[in-house]
Amino acid sequence: MPINDPGSPPGGLPVVALVASMGGLAALSEVLGALPADFGAAVVVLQHVEAGRLSLLPEILAGRTPLRVRAAVHGAELENGHVYVAPSGRHLSILRGRTLALDEHAPVNFSRPSADVLLSSLAAAGVPMVAVVLTGRGSDGARGALHVRQGGGTVLASDQQSSVSYGMPGAADAAGAVDEVLPLPRIAPRLVELISQLVQPYE
Repeated sequence: MPINDPGSPPGGLPVVALVASMGGLAALSEVLGALPADFGAAVVVLQHVEAGRLSLLPEILAGRTPLRVRAAVHGAELENGHVYVAPSGRHLSILRGRTLALDEHAPVNFSRPSADVLLSSLAAAGVPMVAVVLTGRGSDGARGALHVRQGGGTVLASDQQSSVSYGMPGAADAAGAVDEVLPLPRIAPRLVELISQLVQPYE
């Protein structure tokens, strides 16, 4: 079973959220590149992007992973084996029913998109969930990761040695939100293990 077993886990198929900031491109590329094409979860990716700057992250990541990568679109329904990338300038949330929502509300933690917004919405979405906090400055994502853990999900974080900046993962760990702090190369294999455990009841 996953690390956090609430006894009556949320129903439906799993969602994995990866959040990052400074140094995130390399970290996201390594994690997504090591996931199998038949990965049994939808993956949502959020990296802080400077306001007004066009993000090429979907196109870049599409060439580095066997999963299908697309920019997140308001109202899209999540599918397993697909990666959905948060656009610049808008918050990304996951609604019940594994549906994506975009909005232009005020920045949170000086960020839009905000990792806290995404992870807090994941915690409330009623799905089996894993959150991964990767390299990045600041503390965005710590509160949302705690919500995921309190909601019965599992939270992983990259360790200091494999993070360009340990701000985000360190803040999440300090908040008591992290189940496992792992070297970056161990994150994808651990995700495969966790998702395999989560999908067994539906096979």
